[in-house]
Amino acid sequence: MTTAQKTLASGPGWQVSDVVCTAAAGDRPFEEEHRGFCVAAVTRGAFRYRTRQGTAMLAPGAILLGNPGACYECGHEHGAGDRCLSFHFSPAYLERVLADLPGVKRLGFADPRLPPLPALAPLLAEAEAARETGDGDAFEELGLRMAGAVVEAATGSSKPARTPSRRDQKRVAEAVRLIELNADRPLSLTELADGAATSPYHFLRIFRHVAGMTPYQFVLRTRMHRAAVRLRASNAAISTIAFDTGFNDLSTFNRRFRREMGEAPGAYRAKRTGAG
Repeated sequence: MTTAQKTLASGPGWQVSDVVCTAAAGDRPFEEEHRGFCVAAVTRGAFRYRTRQGTAMLAPGAILLGNPGACYECGHEHGAGDRCLSFHFSPAYLERVLADLPGVKRLGFADPRLPPLPALAPLLAEAEAARETGDGDAFEELGLRMAGAVVEAATGSSKPARTPSRRDQKRVAEAVRLIELNADRPLSLTELADGAATSPYHFLRIFRHVAGMTPYQFVLRTRMHRAAVRLRASNAAISTIAFDTGFNDLSTFNRRFRREMGEAPGAYRAKRTGAG
């Protein structure tokens, strides 16, 4: 078997996998069938992809597009191996996303791929970084954002986001309060959207517009702020503070704290004594 697939995260109607192929130029092309909608970002290597929508060469930055039930073939005539970040969506999941995209009515991709697009580059970088850091919790939002962005790019329907209504602003304010009260426990995008009585995709868009960051980023920022305050104000063990503020393991907390605050938790705490 020349392809290894590792599931990074999953939820109702979606899954994201790290797919590594080690096939060489002389190997027989890989044949398979898409079981749902597939949006796969190529992060390394190049390969030929053929399906009923056509044939395309995919290189890093390109997006493979697959429709449910479509047979496809991947081959490596000009090099060995590739790696993809592969998002899979059920038809019902993608239908809910389309319902929140004005002007998009057709469910299905007409082309086999999207070329590397500047508009998608920041999102692809976020997704690849989440894979490399093992941030599985980030993929619920990333998958939803990926689905919407790729559908918009594939259909040419991208439009400026509408200014959130007063009702939407109220929804975001209520979600912020919910996060503040429950930041120390797992909070999914679906739970927050349900609490706001709106779809996850619409909720994600209005939250980003109003709060300036995604719900997941806001949850992390809230947890990090509380951890920083406790590091300065208490003598509790760093591991205790990490778990009490909602981080599920110490290594993840240490890594994120250093990235956010510019130094390790222990060094940050030491400054309360005036040292450094």
